[in-house]
Amino acid sequence: MESIHTGRLIRQTLTRQGRTVTWFASRLCCTRPNVYKIFRKQHIDTGLLWRICRILDHDFFRDLSSALETDDRP
Repeated sequence: MESIHTGRLIRQTLTRQGRTVTWFASRLCCTRPNVYKIFRKQHIDTGLLWRICRILDHDFFRDLSSALETDDRP
């Protein structure tokens, strides 16, 4: 089973929306370097992920749970 890289998913969503890292950092109340650290993380704290969902108006929790549904289990 391959795990979803949550940081990469966030970056792809931000890019797809045409938003900048600077815009995202200001909404998240952090610095641009911290945003790039988030992009590198495979796993993200649920509290932070909740804030990101609200900022980007995207349900990353649904993305993660959908991966469970499509996972081939014995």
